[in-house]
Amino acid sequence: MAQSDRASTASWIAVIAGMIGAFMAILNIQITNASLLEIEGGIGTGVDNGAWISTSYLIGEIVVIPLTDYLSRVFSFRRFMLANAVLFPIFSAACAFARDLGSMILLRGLQGFVGGVLIPMAFTMVLTKLPKSQQAFGLSLFALSVTFAPAIGPTIGGFLTENYGWQTVFFVNTPPSMVMVVALYFTLEKRPMQLSLLREGDWAGIGTMAIGLAALQTALEEGNKDDWFQSPFILKLALTAAGFLSAFIIIELKVDKPLVQLRLLRRRNFCIGIIVNVLVGVALFGTVYVLPQYLGQVQRYNAEQIGLVLAWTGLPQLIIIPFVPSLMTRLDVRLVGFIGITIFAASCFMNIHLSLDSAGDEFFVPNLVRAIGQALVLTPITVITTTGIGPSEAGAASGLSNMLRNLGGAVGTAALGTLLTKREQFHSNLIGQSVTLSRDEVRARINDLTQYFLAHGVTDPAIAQHKAIAAIGAIVHRQALILGFSDTFAVIGTVLCLAAVALPFAKKIRLT
Repeated sequence: MAQSDRASTASWIAVIAGMIGAFMAILNIQITNASLLEIEGGIGTGVDNGAWISTSYLIGEIVVIPLTDYLSRVFSFRRFMLANAVLFPIFSAACAFARDLGSMILLRGLQGFVGGVLIPMAFTMVLTKLPKSQQAFGLSLFALSVTFAPAIGPTIGGFLTENYGWQTVFFVNTPPSMVMVVALYFTLEKRPMQLSLLREGDWAGIGTMAIGLAALQTALEEGNKDDWFQSPFILKLALTAAGFLSAFIIIELKVDKPLVQLRLLRRRNFCIGIIVNVLVGVALFGTVYVLPQYLGQVQRYNAEQIGLVLAWTGLPQLIIIPFVPSLMTRLDVRLVGFIGITIFAASCFMNIHLSLDSAGDEFFVPNLVRAIGQALVLTPITVITTTGIGPSEAGAASGLSNMLRNLGGAVGTAALGTLLTKREQFHSNLIGQSVTLSRDEVRARINDLTQYFLAHGVTDPAIAQHKAIAAIGAIVHRQALILGFSDTFAVIGTVLCLAAVALPFAKKIRLT
C-alpha cells in the first residue's frame, strides 16, 4: 500500500497494466456480438445455438469475479494475476481454432473465467497501490475500461471480421496481454502463497454461488428465446438459481469468513453506490445490446457498419474521462454523477422516435451525447462506492461491486430482449388491426404489388398476390419492430432516471 502522497512509478506501471487487463476482459464480452453470424457459420452451428458463444464467456466471468479476492490471497496476488494474464490470451487464441460448438463453448468459458479475474484485480490495485489523493484518477482509468471497452468492442470485432475473418477477433488480445504480463512481472511485489487458507475456504459459499450464478446467467441468456417459464428447461434453471443463491446469501451472512462480504452493504455509500452501479450497468450493457440489434435487424447493417456507428459512443470518452477527477475536486461528486446519468438518460430519450429513416447518421448526435454522459458517470459512482473502504477490504468490495454491475447488465439485457419481443408483438397486433382487406387502400396496395411481381418474373397471378401480401406483412413487422426499439430506449432512459434519483441519497464526499 502506498504511504506517501504520490505513488511510485512502479505502482503506476502496475496499475496501468492492470487496466489493460480489465479493458481486454470487458472488451471480450461485446467483441463477438457483431460477428456471431460469421462465427456460427465457421463452426457449423445454428443461429439459436450461437448465443452460447457469448453466454459461456459471461458465465465464466461472472462466477470468478467474487472468487478473485480469496484466490489471490491463497496463491498470492502477483502469482495469481500473472497466471491469469498469461492464460487469457492463450484461451482467447484457442477459440480461433474451435471447429464445433462444444469446443467453442468450453474455450470461451475458460477465457471468461481467467479474464474475469483481471477486472476486480485492476480495481483492487487502484485502492491498494495508490494514495487517496491519486485514487480518483486511478478510478477514472478503471471507468474508462468499463465504459469504453463495451462501446468499442463491436467496432473492433466488426472491422476485423469483415476485413480479415472472424478468427482474428480472438487474436486481438495477444499484443496488449504481452505488454501487461511484462509490466506486471517487474512491478508486482513477490509474496508467499498461503495454501493454508484452502482449509479455511468458504467452500459451501463457493459451491452454491457458482451453481446459482451459472444457472441464473444461462436462464437470462436463453429465457427470451425459449419463452421463459413456458420452457421446462428455463423453469428448472430459475428454480436452481433461486435455491442455490438463497442458500448462498444465508451462508455468507452466517459464516465467520465469508467468500463475499455482504455486510459491506450495511454502509450507506457502498449500498447506494451498488444500487446506482447496477442500474447504470443495465443501461450500459443494454444500449450496447439494443443499438446493434436495431441496426442489424431494421437497417440491415453488416458487422463493420454497426461498429462504425457505435464508435462515436466510445471515442469521445478517451478525451473526457481523464478530466473527470479534476472536475470532482470543484463540484460535489454526487452532482457530477447526477449530471452524467442525466445526460446518459437524455441520449436514450433522443432515440424514442425512431423511423425507417433512422440510420447511422441519425445516431451521431445521440451517441455523442451518450459518450459525454457515460464519461461522467462511472468515476463518481466508483468514488462514492469505495469511500471508507480500507485496503484490507478492497478485494472484497471490488469483487462484490463488479459482480453486481455485470449481473445487473445481464439481467437488464435479458429483460430488454423480452421487452423488445413483447412490444414488437403489441405494435404488430395494433398495426395489423388497421391493415385489413376491408380497407380500399390495402386492397389497392396489394394489387399494385401483385402487378409489380408479375412484371418482374412471377408468372402465376396467385403466387404474385401471395408475395404481395407477404411484402405488406414484412412492412408491418418492420414498423412494429421500430416502435418496439423506441419503447426499449424509453425504458433504458427511465432506468437511468431511477439511478439519478438514488444517487443524492449518498453522503457528501469532499475530494482535495
